[in-house]
Amino acid sequence: MNLKLLFIALATLCLGCLDHITVISPYTPTDFNNGNNYFNPPIEKISSVKSYDDVRWKDLSGIAPQLDSQIISTLWFNQRTVWPDTFSPVAATILNEGMNPGLGIRGLHQKGITGKNVNVAIIDQNLCRNLDHIEYFGKIVEYHDVGCNQPATSGSMHAPAVTSLLVGTNVGTAPEANVYFAAAPSWTADAQYQADALNWIVDENAKLPENNKIRVVSISAAPSGPGSPFTKNQSSWDAAYSRAMAADILVLDCTTNHGITAACYYAPENPDDISLVTVGYPNADNSIDTARLCVPNSCRTQAEEYNQGEIGYQYTGQGGLSWTIPYLAGVLAMGWQIRPELSNSVMLSLLFKSAYIKNGSNKIINPVAFIDSVSAYGK
Repeated sequence: MNLKLLFIALATLCLGCLDHITVISPYTPTDFNNGNNYFNPPIEKISSVKSYDDVRWKDLSGIAPQLDSQIISTLWFNQRTVWPDTFSPVAATILNEGMNPGLGIRGLHQKGITGKNVNVAIIDQNLCRNLDHIEYFGKIVEYHDVGCNQPATSGSMHAPAVTSLLVGTNVGTAPEANVYFAAAPSWTADAQYQADALNWIVDENAKLPENNKIRVVSISAAPSGPGSPFTKNQSSWDAAYSRAMAADILVLDCTTNHGITAACYYAPENPDDISLVTVGYPNADNSIDTARLCVPNSCRTQAEEYNQGEIGYQYTGQGGLSWTIPYLAGVLAMGWQIRPELSNSVMLSLLFKSAYIKNGSNKIINPVAFIDSVSAYGK
């Protein structure tokens, strides 16, 4: 099977499972017309649209009567999407507002709580190797590829997105954290690559001074456990996971046996009001495991760079569990910035104890209350 086709398919599947800036003007189709490059598909004119459709690289200019701001806010679109003239500014506003992590995080940033100098790690698909997206430029201190075998000038949908959600200048929860990035192919369904990536992180961590260790790994995948899409070498991941935890590195993933996150989404018109957060997914069954911590994953904007230098953004009206992991890792990084001596177990305990309770039992991440708890712990 064509690896690039499989790559895109898996990235799409993962999304489904799973100071304020002015947004750059939407690109025109010709800005991304690079001949045979698969990551720049031709713009396709469509005749209909429904809520939660993927309309990236789609031309909606002829279906204005079918559109309104409510429908647009549910879609998966990027700056290659072509809108009717009357709706282009609406889409730009939705994309711009989706950059806000919500739940009071920008207020914490204004107080200097940004995850500054905290070392974090990401395991995901490949980035364009010049690492030039404005959301994470200069923040990736080490980049290591364990076998993606993609051109250095090619990126992926998933990797820029999760990186921006963690350390993005305008999108991320911890915009001043330092990233150790390990690129690993998910399309092989072989967890050995993810294990190799995690082992690399553990080895890099061993080289660091005691007061500057890697605190958390964000991996928006499920390399082992019940329901894992990985069919080979799950035990290798389990061994690497145990090794990382033994090195006091917290690993956050999407597995059913180790993962701790569930989905929720804030009200786009008031993203800081935690009482308006809805548990679950906008367009799915919202029965959520009450033992898990609900983290915003929908109505969000993420970085996009498929081809080197073609920097932009995508908006996901409905995200997957993937988007919860880097968000949570960044909130933890903010906590470690102010209390680096606190252990993984203490931090996780404070996360759950400070959570906002919805529907009597669902726990929603509460960054402001968490930081207050971290500051007050033991005093």
